[in-house]
Order: sequence, then C-alpha cells, then structure tokens
Amino acid sequence: MTSAMQTLFIVGATSAIAEAVARRHAARGGRLYLAARNGERLESLARDLKIRGAAEVSWATFDAEDFGSYPALLDAAWQQFGRIDGVLIAHGTLPSQPECETDWRLARDALLVNGLSPMLLAQQIAHRLAAQKNGVLAVISSVAGDRGRQSNYVYGAAKGGLSVFLQGLRNRYSAQGVGVLTVKPGFVDTPMTAAFPKGPLWASPERVAADLLTAMEHRRDVLYTPWFWRAIMLVIRSIPERMFKRLSL
Repeated sequence: MTSAMQTLFIVGATSAIAEAVARRHAARGGRLYLAARNGERLESLARDLKIRGAAEVSWATFDAEDFGSYPALLDAAWQQFGRIDGVLIAHGTLPSQPECETDWRLARDALLVNGLSPMLLAQQIAHRLAAQKNGVLAVISSVAGDRGRQSNYVYGAAKGGLSVFLQGLRNRYSAQGVGVLTVKPGFVDTPMTAAFPKGPLWASPERVAADLLTAMEHRRDVLYTPWFWRAIMLVIRSIPERMFKRLSL
C-alpha cells in the first residue's frame, strides 16, 4: 500500500460517496472500520470490501441522533486498530425545503443530522487524533453552505454552520498534528439525488471519492469537488445581497 493512511474509520459508511471511498481504500489493502445505521447493508459492504482487497474490515451500527452513543462507537473503533490514521464523517440527509418550511420537526431533524451531529462527532474525533499526535479528519459539508439560497436554506444553514465549526477545529488542532479537511461537493449523482435532473455540473461518487482521498493524503484544508465549484461559489458569494435576494436560486 503506497499511502501513509493505513487505517480509515468511516461514519455514514453506506452513503454513496463513503462507499466509493471505502472501495478505493480497500483496493490499496487498507484496513477499515465502518459505521452506519443499517446493519445489513454494513455487513454486505464489509464482505464486498474484503473481496476487493481490504486487509481488515470491522463495523458497528450508528444512530446520528443518539449523541450519547458517540463515545462508545469511537472507543470500539480505536480499540480495534489501536490507532486510526484517517476518519471520514459522511452521514447526512437531503431534506425537502418546502416541507421544512411548514414542519418544524423536519427542519429540526435536518439541522440536527446535517449540522449538530457531525459537529459533535468531529469534536470528539479531533480530540482523539490529537491524543495520538497525528491523523486526518475529513467531513463532508457542501457548497450549499457557502450562501443561503431559497431552494435549500435549511440544509445550507446546517452545512454552513458545519463548515465554520470545522474552521475552528482546524485552528484548534493543527498544532497538535491533526489535519481537518472540509469537503464541499457540488451536485453528486447518488440515490439521495435520484429525482433531480442531471447535467454537466453533476459528478459521480467515484470522482468525489478520488478527490477526497487525495486531499486527505495531502492534508488539504478545504476541498471543492469537482474543482470548478470553487470558482462557481466564488461568483455566487460575490453577488451583493441587494441583488442576490431578487434571484431565484
């Protein structure tokens, strides 16, 4: 295996991007610890990764809304490998903006799963990586968090808050050997976006996974993937608010 990242812990391992990352890591002969809500899918994924070349695959079920279970999950992952080189937090949902506007419970759940949950988990993981004085934490945020738009501002608010939180983690833990990578995908063709019409700006999970692993290995701070989303979001962020509020985005 050529990468220095031997052990990879993935939370939200059954998401499309996470599975693509896991397959790439398995093909290198790496070791994996997987966590997600669906135990049957995890077991099936673990078998597939072993066939693809993974040296070792362990897994545990994970409920993002059960904050109290986070320490036990992390204990299990660290006990399994002794130390962990890289962690990817990839769980989340894509809520319906109109439904969130009329049902506060849906809005609350969307903010919790996409924002608060990965923040709390990232804090605990960064602390553990700092204790071993090395490691990389990657967290999937979104370009949607770069500016609030009428089409998805609940989701965007969660991801925007998450991105700011990760900036703080990066500032807090960089001196202790911990890399914190904020991953900002654009449109990705996954089961979660199956109903959306696709176009040239859409990327495959495999494309995002390749970019993500490279960014982790090079200890990048922020990754826009595919690369052209950095320029797109720069333009969107630069539009004055008095003009932006008139746009249908």
